Amino acid sequence: MDSNDPIWQLIVETLRRECRVQVELQPGTRLREDLGLDSLALLQLAVAAEAHFRIYLQEDAQAPPQTLGEFAELVQQRCRAQL
Repeated sequence: MDSNDPIWQLIVETLRRECRVQVELQPGTRLREDLGLDSLALLQLAVAAEAHFRIYLQEDAQAPPQTLGEFAELVQQRCRAQL
């Protein structure tokens, strides 16, 4: 994922500011296992994306995003659907 991509930038900024994540972030980084995000941190990430891009994520409760790349793809799909 391009580090200049606005979706990726929002993800990184939110994780650094709101969740205090300081490790290197890659699309394959796992949200829970690698970053240790709990349900509150995941909610903060989702709300930040929804508010910034004015979208509603509606992720599948049975198959939520597991990695940063999957989360970014979900945001991108919802942004495209708004056009």
